[in-house]
Amino acid sequence: MSIQVILNPYANRWQAQQQIESVTAVLNQLQRPFTLTPTTHPQHAIDLAETAVRAGCEMIVASGGDGTINEVVNGLLRATPAEATTIPFGIIPLGSANDFSLMAGLPLTIANSVSLLAGGHTRPIDVGLVTVGGQDAALHRYFVNNSAVGMEPMVTLENIRMKRLRGELRYMVALLRALLKLRAWQMDIAGDGLNYSGPVYLLSICNGPRTGGFMMAPTASIDDGCFDLVFAPEVAKTTVLAILLRLLRGTHVHHAAVTYIPATSLTIHSQPGTPIHTDGELIGEAETAVTYRLLPGKLNLICAKSGA
Repeated sequence: MSIQVILNPYANRWQAQQQIESVTAVLNQLQRPFTLTPTTHPQHAIDLAETAVRAGCEMIVASGGDGTINEVVNGLLRATPAEATTIPFGIIPLGSANDFSLMAGLPLTIANSVSLLAGGHTRPIDVGLVTVGGQDAALHRYFVNNSAVGMEPMVTLENIRMKRLRGELRYMVALLRALLKLRAWQMDIAGDGLNYSGPVYLLSICNGPRTGGFMMAPTASIDDGCFDLVFAPEVAKTTVLAILLRLLRGTHVHHAAVTYIPATSLTIHSQPGTPIHTDGELIGEAETAVTYRLLPGKLNLICAKSGA
């Protein structure tokens, strides 16, 4: 079985680069042909994954953080026919948060992750597809964990702009900066779970429960055939702060101002244009038309065998 490993040396602030030799050494123990290719620039992993799959690769592996996983999944799915499921997809987590691996119940060490590759057992999981822009210039991106419009990607923007702080403190400062700048977006939202027209602060479309280190959608599951939507309209800033404090404990979904419901598709029109992210990666800063669709069981994730 041919294996393509795509490693992002920048993951965890260049810490992943120091792990290349360790990853290679453990992969050599598989005694199976593999190619390990480091990425050199943003979105490089998308092209590498798509090329590998079209060339007949039988297993694709993302080695890095949640952003690396997102890019590799996008390349993998671009090369997968619409009616088919993917070839086996594995993860060697080298990121700072590793939200997706944690929520998927995957090991966080190199050795244990490679052991799963040797076993080759897979689990079909859901994937989200988001389309932004009009038909003439539409951008299509897949995600496995979550995507959001409104305040959440606004925090991502603030996080990108900060250079000195790291870890959870960096995210908390970004969140406070976003709160100070927060202005509502006028949105028309239509879907099988939510129909709303009016001012909006928060709309998170969750496939998995955890993002940015926080349990945004505590009961979400990556293989239940639906998104979990977390929605809040424009409310007083003090109410926003109360919701954010509850977010730290994962109880924000019980706040009276928050709607927490399942859905499989969603259409959003926003004025002004809203920022948007997929799996923590910013893909737009002022999008006026956004659609979401769930692809159930599309991705064959390499995992531990049930009961093992």
